[in-house]
Amino acid sequence: MKTEMMEEKKISRWLVFLLASACGLIVANLYYSQPLVGPISQDTGISAGLSGLIVTMTQLGYAAGLLFLVPLSDLLENRRLAVTTLIVAILGLVAAPLATNFYMFSASAILIGVGSVAAQILVPLSAHLAPANERGKIVGNVMSGLLLGIMLARPTASLITGFFGWKAVFFLSAAIMGILLILLSFLLPKRNPEPNDSYPAIVRSLWYLFRKTPVLRRRALYQAALFGSFSLFWTVVPLYLSQHFQLTQKEIAIFGFAGVAGAVAAPIAGRMADRGWTKKLTGAAFVIAAFSFALTHVLQSNLTVSLFLFCIAAILLDMSVSGNLVLGQQAIYGLGDEIRGRVNGLFMAVFFVGGAAGSALGGWSYAHGNWDAASMIGFILPILAFVYFLTEKNIPVSK
Repeated sequence: MKTEMMEEKKISRWLVFLLASACGLIVANLYYSQPLVGPISQDTGISAGLSGLIVTMTQLGYAAGLLFLVPLSDLLENRRLAVTTLIVAILGLVAAPLATNFYMFSASAILIGVGSVAAQILVPLSAHLAPANERGKIVGNVMSGLLLGIMLARPTASLITGFFGWKAVFFLSAAIMGILLILLSFLLPKRNPEPNDSYPAIVRSLWYLFRKTPVLRRRALYQAALFGSFSLFWTVVPLYLSQHFQLTQKEIAIFGFAGVAGAVAAPIAGRMADRGWTKKLTGAAFVIAAFSFALTHVLQSNLTVSLFLFCIAAILLDMSVSGNLVLGQQAIYGLGDEIRGRVNGLFMAVFFVGGAAGSALGGWSYAHGNWDAASMIGFILPILAFVYFLTEKNIPVSK
């Protein structure tokens, strides 16, 4: 009877819009610093070799929150947990522009990362509220909002910085998070899970779930490789556009808007996942991501054509990452309501560690070998994932 009732549940369009908007606005906090590595480094005295850590610290904070806070959504009332977590992000956003050295900014970045996991409490909540036969579509729609937040964050940050300086980006986002906190407190439905385990037991179960659930392990590692190349690209490209193409901060913002087109892949991938196309689309995502890096080396002597090809590469890379993300979530959300929070936390934590590694490698490789070295690493990551993908058979949900 309970299963039948769950199948009949509906989720309104306005609630999907609220969840999608909230996820996009929250997760954008992780990416504001990517195109601002130069200005932030100048103000905080961070060397070129360590500049990639500006983004890495935020992503590591996010990964920690995914591992230790998101599993609480299987234990605590979800609305209260999301709102409380959002307060941590607001504290980090206020502290970041007040930082005067690398250590202060890093601490603020970690707080921003930890608090931004509120988005990953809302995404599985949308899967819980959705009927099973529409879960892929609804999660895809919510994820399209989240991915728009990721992709719009970079050009928006560049644009605001061009007019008001980088500190205004963080103060403005803190104000937006405050408004969002109030909206979620009053409009988000409550969800009280029925926990079978204590918090220590839930945390201890994370490694067991990862080790014993092949679909979770594979989807997380696939996305880690793609997100590593994605983070590398968007950490390094603003520096390359400024130094090689002589673009201003405002022009870099316009370039960043090109990547937003890649978000269209999310809802499309969700619908196609509902139709059983997951495996074919996964393989295509790796090929497209690798191709996007190769494309940046075509006709480099012609700056106009080269810049155009960089735009195409950005769109293709963002499409591959956003599409594969929805495919992965659709696969893991079928593992069961009672473990959805920790499964989502594991999935996101693993691939954000990949993103943190990509950002760090991007900053280091660009400092030592310019775009040639950075793009080579970006090309290799999806190729390695594709080789691993070729070993996939009809894997069961668990061993």
